[in-house]
Amino acid sequence: MADFHQNGNITTLHNLRTRSVDEMEAELRTFAMTRKITLVLPCLYSELEGNAMPKILTELAKVDYLHRIIIGLDAANETQYRHAKEFFKGLKQNHIVIWNDSPRMLALGARLDALGLAPHEQGKGKNVWSALGYLMSCADSAVMAIHDCDILTYDKELLARLVYPMANPTFPYQLAKGYYARIGGDKLNGRVTRLLVSPLLIALNRVVGARDYIDYLRSFRYPLSGEFAMRTAVLPDLRIPSDWGLEIGVLSEAWRNFAPKAVCQVEISDAYDHKHQELSPDEAAAGLNRMSTDICKAVFRKLAADGTVFTPNVFRTLKATYYRSALDLLDSYCSDAKMNGMTIDRHSEERSIELFAENIMRAGQVFLEKPHETPFIPTWNRVHAADPTFLADMNAAAKADELEY
Repeated sequence: MADFHQNGNITTLHNLRTRSVDEMEAELRTFAMTRKITLVLPCLYSELEGNAMPKILTELAKVDYLHRIIIGLDAANETQYRHAKEFFKGLKQNHIVIWNDSPRMLALGARLDALGLAPHEQGKGKNVWSALGYLMSCADSAVMAIHDCDILTYDKELLARLVYPMANPTFPYQLAKGYYARIGGDKLNGRVTRLLVSPLLIALNRVVGARDYIDYLRSFRYPLSGEFAMRTAVLPDLRIPSDWGLEIGVLSEAWRNFAPKAVCQVEISDAYDHKHQELSPDEAAAGLNRMSTDICKAVFRKLAADGTVFTPNVFRTLKATYYRSALDLLDSYCSDAKMNGMTIDRHSEERSIELFAENIMRAGQVFLEKPHETPFIPTWNRVHAADPTFLADMNAAAKADELEY
């Protein structure tokens, strides 16, 4: 439900239900005359076969203020790339499907590898990084937005509310982070935010002491949302994590580069549902098991960069403090769910907390054993310094793929 609470660290832009999406889109059309807006859609080919993408395309067909849509396509062979081009053909906006596994793109990747600048891991981080490189090579947009491609409850208002704080020239923000209630049917979702991130930040505050960065992260109502918008001028110096810590990593970059007054969070949906990752307790490299470890590493790295000293004893204490904090929060979630006629599987939730507690230790161990690890993909400024023609060549390769296949 709507409220008007401000936390004092970053601005929260609520949906007070006092304005129609049509009115907001009319303003966006005016803003877009001088501030072109590009939407980036990082997706797997498998998502084209799901239930979410057809609805997303239907809604995007109603949007007339976008200058361009960039679709980053992963895990696709040539036949699947051809199908993807046909799939997105109905988009009325200028758009391109970037086939990240094409021979041309792989050759460009080898070129980066020879310079020691290639992303180390495949995944969403690399997909987003490549799409942002193509966007910068076009050099014609002032605002960019990203959202996931598995949103089952997608509607065009989500996009309008996400880009509005960046497109409005009277607003001071450089980054807008989307937030929403993670509910589906009669269930509370958002397990990683509820059961890992929130209690971990409480525990860190108790163990390592007050930190402005911890207060900053705690200000976000849904820090793991995949929806955010930025001014394109900040992209060349943006460090994108190569693992599953992308969302926390982007917030950390905003903390590094911007004043708090330049960051906001915006309510973009009343109810949001998407594909749910499995917990995968027996597979450290899959599902929420891996995601939770990568998120912990991202937070630890940022705190260390700001001067926090971590030791094995700190991580042992942090695990115990986290576990108690998570169980206390679970009591609150159970009460909240009960009052709203919803259900929580307490046994399943506590199993998740136990796994996340172990992964705090695992992430801490990796952090201590690999002090030379460089988890970020190089910034596009660095790539340009090492190879000044790379962005232009990437642009040409993407367009050549589109024409040839």
